[in-house]
Amino acid sequence: MAEPKVRVQGYLSNVLVLAVAQALFFIANTTMISTSSLVGLQYAPAPWLATVPLGAQFLGTMASTMPASFFMQRFGRRAGLQLGAAFGLVAGLLMALAVYRADFWLFACASLLYGVFAATAQYYRFSAADAADVVESPRRDGARARAISWVLAGGVVAGAAGPQIARVTSELVPPYLFLGSYLVVAAVGLLSLLVLAGLRIPRPPARTRAGGGRPLGEIVRTPGFVTAVTAALVGYVTMNLLMSATPLAMMACGHAFSDTAQVIQAHVVGMFLPSFITGHLIARFGAHRVILTGVALLLATVAVAEAGVAVANFFVALFLLGVGWNFLFIGGTTLLTACHAPEEKAKVQGLNDLLLFTGVTLSATTSGMLHELLGWQLMNLLALPGLLLVAVLCLAAMRRAVPEPATP
Repeated sequence: MAEPKVRVQGYLSNVLVLAVAQALFFIANTTMISTSSLVGLQYAPAPWLATVPLGAQFLGTMASTMPASFFMQRFGRRAGLQLGAAFGLVAGLLMALAVYRADFWLFACASLLYGVFAATAQYYRFSAADAADVVESPRRDGARARAISWVLAGGVVAGAAGPQIARVTSELVPPYLFLGSYLVVAAVGLLSLLVLAGLRIPRPPARTRAGGGRPLGEIVRTPGFVTAVTAALVGYVTMNLLMSATPLAMMACGHAFSDTAQVIQAHVVGMFLPSFITGHLIARFGAHRVILTGVALLLATVAVAEAGVAVANFFVALFLLGVGWNFLFIGGTTLLTACHAPEEKAKVQGLNDLLLFTGVTLSATTSGMLHELLGWQLMNLLALPGLLLVAVLCLAAMRRAVPEPATP
């Protein structure tokens, strides 16, 4: 009886380490999102270059997802995640130096390096699934879902503390505005490096490190892969597209910035607070039903947004948007962990995140343009085709899982 108990303790320890690392990362990410464009505008040779550092961050994330996945397959989760944290430390120090020197292009290059940290941090959730696999359980998918959910719950801390830390540290080193904020990013990288040293996920066996398995082209054609990736992708793109446009929409409607801040805070709470129960819901009802619930919540988001542009409409819509994202993202991630063999893990998870953050990058860069062209309410309608596609895929998967009635 001693061995299973040790395994459970190790599982809980790994999940706690990853949840703390997730909270730290989102503190850094909140700081980056809050300040990057402002620093860019301050030091850019021309105003239209202000968002280049933010774009460089996304480019770094996109370019690093596949290499990071293969690195972890070869050297293990802890080595890969700690390497990413080291990139975060170096990036934070270089961004602070760029602010000190008023060097726009150094800041953009440092943002590119930060994107590597962001890419590896996306694998905290997959590492949680690996931690769950150490524990023998007849319901392996449910254990994975709970682990993924608990790790993402670390974002609750960042949602509460991140904006305040960014505000307090922005003038920490006068007269260099935001230099203190990037020292916080560096500190997060260092703390993450230390925290992740406590990760105890076994290194993959030689067969897994060698890769192999089915060709990627064969895997991507399977219904399980298509449903998993589509759910996470549609959920993330819908959330990012509407969240990015919300400040612009509320300003156009004449609402105060204080109202916008409350709406965004409600959205962040909606994104991460359900994580305490999402894994349990998936274990109880299945990932497809939880994803369908997320689709219903995102459809409700559109309905509330279409009903009016009062502060209350934005508040409720953005909260529902966060919860819907949570259900689709965790549900999709859980499905993905069940559609590949161990030796196929690196290429499948790498491709999933490459597709995911390509979509996130495109939605972030086009959100302002779409709001300018279509307006807030028409923009919300763009979410409908993707949500309906996810619903069809989930219903089809549930239908395949139900055995046909016997023929008399």
